[in-house]
Amino acid sequence: MEIGIGLPASIPGVEPGLVLEWARRAEQGPFVSLGLIDRLVYPNLEPMITLGAVAAVTSRLRLMTTVLLAPLRNAAILAKEAATLDVFSGGRLTLGLGIGAREDDFRAAGVAFRRRGKIFDEQLALMKRIWSGEPPSEGVGPIGPKPVRPGGPEVLLGGYSPAAIQRLARWGDGFIAGGSAPDQAGQFFRLARQVWQEAGRPGRPRLVGSVYYGLGERAVEKADAYLSHYYAFAGPRAHQMAQMIPTTPEAIRQTVQTFAEAGADELMLWATIPELEQIDLLAEAIAGLQV
Repeated sequence: MEIGIGLPASIPGVEPGLVLEWARRAEQGPFVSLGLIDRLVYPNLEPMITLGAVAAVTSRLRLMTTVLLAPLRNAAILAKEAATLDVFSGGRLTLGLGIGAREDDFRAAGVAFRRRGKIFDEQLALMKRIWSGEPPSEGVGPIGPKPVRPGGPEVLLGGYSPAAIQRLARWGDGFIAGGSAPDQAGQFFRLARQVWQEAGRPGRPRLVGSVYYGLGERAVEKADAYLSHYYAFAGPRAHQMAQMIPTTPEAIRQTVQTFAEAGADELMLWATIPELEQIDLLAEAIAGLQV
């Protein structure tokens, strides 16, 4: 199993320079990808623009949205943005996509919250058509640029329900379990493989798990400062999250091992502390692991 590291781009007040230096330093480590999460009604950095900047200071790491809230965006424009980022990065883009669960994001974007699943299905069909070089509709020309990967960048579908995983029957190259415990992620992974096989798709889906982490002195306290703010809508449960994430090298190794046993091909570890030493501490924690 491979390991990715999250960019601190969703932490309020983080400086863009820190995000870029984080990417440079992560590229020197044992990681295979950089990920970041998405919100609209929050002071995070916009994912696609951030990854565009990160693409310019990296050459090896995959750039992953984990995940991007697709229904908040116009599908044709998103397809063009993704293809452009894919070209600039030399084909390193992995587009993790989901529908989101916070209604305020949709009110701000002027998108019907209760139609987000249907909107997402329509978007997936349109984006695949655009990336294949077909006109998006009758009387309209094709939309470029042509992605590096034939048919478009790798697409991972995210979600917390069987209905979300069912989209693998037609769309997507794999599934990403966002912020799920290893046992829950394992259930999603099994269902994803089942849906894939029943649809007669060749090969196997790529399966990605994701968890928050924080290491070093006062890790729980520092992680709680971010998580309790980001998940303020959850009330006291937001504080409980900081108590549950891996905050020691031993807990990191156990988490990695458990996700490997659950069938993950990659584990994305999202940063909760915007300090560059978090990269080195995580690299040290996973050094020598055989998964």
